[in-house]
Amino acid sequence: MELIDLFSLRDQFNRGRILLCFNGPISRSLIEEIGNALKNYLHADNAQPSAAMDVFGIYIELTQNIRHYALRQGYGENESSATVVVARDDQGRYVVMAGNVVERGDGDALLERVRALAGMDRPALKAAYKEQLRKPREGDAASGAGLGLIDVARKAAQPLAATLSEAGNGRAFVSLRAVI
Repeated sequence: MELIDLFSLRDQFNRGRILLCFNGPISRSLIEEIGNALKNYLHADNAQPSAAMDVFGIYIELTQNIRHYALRQGYGENESSATVVVARDDQGRYVVMAGNVVERGDGDALLERVRALAGMDRPALKAAYKEQLRKPREGDAASGAGLGLIDVARKAAQPLAATLSEAGNGRAFVSLRAVI
C-alpha cells in the first residue's frame, strides 16, 4: 500500500468541515459505536437538542438501510461497504451523507423516489408519511425507500439529494444527502 498523505487528507477534511467520516464494511455494532461517537460530538458541539436528535436519527436510518440492503442482497464484505460523512455546511447546518453499492435497477428506483420526495412540500411529505403508515406491510416484504426515507425527508431542512455513479457489473454507487 502506498503511503497516504494524512496531513493533506486532514486539511481536506477541515476545509470540508467534515466531522465524521467512515468507509468500509458496516455491522450493527459498528453503526452503534459510530452513533455513540456522533452523539458525543454533537453534545460537545453544543448542537440544539432537536438538531442532534435529527442528525442521529438520519444517520441511523441511512446506515441501517445500507446494512439491511447488503444483507438482503447477500453481498460480501467489499460490496457491503458503506461510506458515511457527517459535516457542517457554510450556514452551520449539519449534512449527513451516506452511500453504498446497489444493483443498478434498485439505484434507479431509489433516485426516482428521492426526486419525488424532494419535489414535495412539508404538507405533502406529512401526507405521504401518513399514507405510508396506513399501508399494510407483509411480513416477508423487503423494506426500502418507504417510511424511513419519508421521515428523513421530513426532518431535512432542504430537499434530499441523491446521485448514482456507475460501478460496473450491473451495479452502481448511490449517494444520499440530507441537510439538517
